[in-house]
Amino acid sequence: MLHRAFSTIVLVAAYIGVAAAFSGDATWFHTGLGACGRHNVDSDHIVALSPAQYANGAHCGQRITVHANGKTVDATVVDLCPSCASGSIDLSPSAFQQLANLDVGRLHNVNWNFI
Repeated sequence: MLHRAFSTIVLVAAYIGVAAAFSGDATWFHTGLGACGRHNVDSDHIVALSPAQYANGAHCGQRITVHANGKTVDATVVDLCPSCASGSIDLSPSAFQQLANLDVGRLHNVNWNFI
C-alpha cells in the first residue's frame, strides 16, 4: 500500500510540474500602474503575463520563477502584456537584469513557472 501511495504522489508532483511550466520570450518594460491595480517601480521584481496566462487577472499577486542563461529570478505578477505571445513574459528592468543586460532587449526560450 505504501508503494502505491508513493507512486501516486510522484505522479501528481510530476503532473503539476509539467502543467505549470511555460516557455517563451522575455522582454522588459518600465513600470507604473499595472493591470492588477498596483503601482510599482523599476526596482521591483515584477512581471506582466500574456493574455493567455494573465487569465483576466486570475494570477495577480502570484509569484513566478524565471530561468534563462543559466540564471534564475523570482517575480510577482502585477500586469498584463497584451502584445506577448502565450508563454512570453515582460519583466521589470531589475528582474530582467538578473538574467541579462537591458541592452539585450529580448531573451528567447525562457522557461518559467508559477511558485
